[in-house]
Amino acid sequence: MKHHRTVAACLATAFSAVAVTACGGGSSDDDSSGSGPVELTYWAWAPGMEAVVEIWNEANPDVQVTVTKQASGDDLVTRTITAAQAGEGPDLVQAEYQAIPTLVSNDVLADISGEVGDVAEAFAPGLWQQVTLGTDAVYALPQDSGPMMFYYRQDLFEEYGLDVPTTWDGFADTARAVREAAPDTYLTTFSANDAGLFAGLAQQAGAQWWTTEGETWRVAIDDEATRRVADFWGDLVAEDAVSNEPMYTPAWNQALNEGTQIGWVSAVWAPGTLTTAAPDTEGLWAMAPLPQWSEGENATGSWGGSSTAVTNDAEDRAAAAEFASWLNTDPEALAALVREGGIYPAATAAQTGEALAEPPAYLANQPDFYERAAEIAAGTAPAAWGPNVNVAYATFNDAFAQAAQSRGDFGAALATMQRATVEDMESHGFQVAE
Repeated sequence: MKHHRTVAACLATAFSAVAVTACGGGSSDDDSSGSGPVELTYWAWAPGMEAVVEIWNEANPDVQVTVTKQASGDDLVTRTITAAQAGEGPDLVQAEYQAIPTLVSNDVLADISGEVGDVAEAFAPGLWQQVTLGTDAVYALPQDSGPMMFYYRQDLFEEYGLDVPTTWDGFADTARAVREAAPDTYLTTFSANDAGLFAGLAQQAGAQWWTTEGETWRVAIDDEATRRVADFWGDLVAEDAVSNEPMYTPAWNQALNEGTQIGWVSAVWAPGTLTTAAPDTEGLWAMAPLPQWSEGENATGSWGGSSTAVTNDAEDRAAAAEFASWLNTDPEALAALVREGGIYPAATAAQTGEALAEPPAYLANQPDFYERAAEIAAGTAPAAWGPNVNVAYATFNDAFAQAAQSRGDFGAALATMQRATVEDMESHGFQVAE
């Protein structure tokens, strides 16, 4: 079924792989008349970014970058769009991957494909795909990533005689075995308060929620791959094989800390969360690859991560793109990002570099943590984002929270998510196909 609405001319060209700057914005030739160094502003939230940027500034007196700390998430997206509409946007912005289409559709980001050369080779294909639109346009460079993996209590797996599941069928069997071995204990929970987790699981299964065909957006949130994920978790919740307790609550923290939840499907950044949520279990957890839909595969989804984008308001687009490339591919810059910001770098070469030679302190018992994480990250599945991820995520939080709490129909919740996303896009003038 197709839904047709008029699309503004600028928006149409943006998703036909034509540079957004054809519709306005800054020029890559605005070279500030030679009266002093080029001065660029970088809106970012990553901790320690000022120290990283200082390395650049000391080595590049002709291009000076100033970091302006911002809140992350939707707040930064809204503020950046508002500033760009007034012609006062920053030169560069730290953008979560799922925010890139929203920023492009609002004429905020510049196509820097002509400035960044062959840097695509520095990143896993699934990550690089998230910063491109159309066939040639590049709207950002990957900065950090959140490959998904499975965390489990080694001691309790041994006590209950459990093997670490390598497939989702095996995961379901393990969840049931935990309930039999310890009736007050769950393997894990299905949580509906962070849509990024569900999105990453759908990506691993092969979902492409938003794609473009010429000037038309195709929305496929309620597709076969995502239904498979929804049905899998819905069935486990319905039979009480996994908990329905939301993440990050005091009850969830307590379950992790006391050992009544002994596993967590999460991402590479999980040890930091576990440090706070389950402080009494340090050294008892281990990380394994995400279970696969078919034995022997190596696919994972992304949960989290961000990029460095150049805006159409950039004073000097070439200089801004050069800085973005340095920040995310230069070994010294990447080591500083890890050291100062605690990020997991998107650049493949940095994922096993000296800065990550030691495992997270919380998992000191797993010395090969980052070596295994790099192997997992290499199988990052492509993610396809659209211009209203915020609507899809908000609908997920509402519809799936109700389904999880009542142990009800996850399929109906997914259909609600699809419908709300399409209706919102139509109301904003997009051509949409399902």
